[in-house]
Amino acid sequence: MIITYFLLVLSVSIGISLVVNSLILSFARTLGIRNKNDVTVRWSNESKPSLGGVSMFLVFIVSGLLVSLLFNEELKLFQAEYLGLLISSSLAFAMGISDDAYDTRPWFKLAIQILCGVIFVISGTSIEFFHHFILDGGLTILWVVILMNSLNMLDNMDGITGTTTLFVLLSCLLVYFLSVGFFLSVWSLLIVACIGTMVGFLKYNVHPSKMFMGDGGSQFIGVIVAFFTVKTLFHANEAIGSTIWLGPILALVALTPAAADTLTVVINRLKAGKSPMVGGKDHTTHHLVYSGKNDNQVWSIFVILGAVSTLVTCLLFLLAKTSTLLTFFAGLLYFLMIFWYLYRNTIKFKQKA
Repeated sequence: MIITYFLLVLSVSIGISLVVNSLILSFARTLGIRNKNDVTVRWSNESKPSLGGVSMFLVFIVSGLLVSLLFNEELKLFQAEYLGLLISSSLAFAMGISDDAYDTRPWFKLAIQILCGVIFVISGTSIEFFHHFILDGGLTILWVVILMNSLNMLDNMDGITGTTTLFVLLSCLLVYFLSVGFFLSVWSLLIVACIGTMVGFLKYNVHPSKMFMGDGGSQFIGVIVAFFTVKTLFHANEAIGSTIWLGPILALVALTPAAADTLTVVINRLKAGKSPMVGGKDHTTHHLVYSGKNDNQVWSIFVILGAVSTLVTCLLFLLAKTSTLLTFFAGLLYFLMIFWYLYRNTIKFKQKA
């Protein structure tokens, strides 16, 4: 019976995503088009609708309504947190859509990202690391800003961000099940719905893509991923009585593909005297192409990295029941290995003139 509900939510979310994205491709031939003037920083030189975020946002709204019908009483217990997620994700989506259309100022984007984090804290969603309201609130806001920018930066090649997000959400779901047990809840169903919309979007985003995610999508999922990593990974230690360091290491491992790419870009741009926030064709994905791989092979590498990161995240959670110290070092070693593989590739293979 439980699996039936999960499959129902998954099927509905995939179905809505496929239908909405199909309609977008049919009726938005020019709306949301990217790459008119930014082909120097975007990987693809084709103009395609950047409205993938529309289906993500709609599925989230519909899934919220569905969950409220199924779990009206339980949702009341989490009403403040859910409203915080709804408001912050709506702000992120609106800001992203505005940026796709009008190229908003960086300070405006940062202000909205910070506001999203503030809404998290006010509504009761916070990383409990220092056990001090101001310090934990600041850390939560920083986490939201980092994820919104990291996933936006990773959205530089077909299928990469959608795939990475899918596996991070799967990590959150599995750790949640390992922590509290396999049963229906507001959060588990919402995560399943978000996984479904990623699956539906990737049908149109894997190379050769028919549409881009756009900032509307990347900013929206940045908030979604930030929320569920806080609710599941950062609170995983509570279920097994582990130390507070378990949450950060699980989050780092689950987000390894995105974190390694962001760290690599920041290091290389700072070394070159460039701003880390300026776009360019210098991501780990691009350098994999410079090494001789095609777009589909690069996507396959990130599928493998995402799947392995999810597996390692779950194994580390189980390992933490016996040794927190070993869990910490094993997780850190895994991240450093993947980071070094991707970073070394950017040093070895440069963009061809």
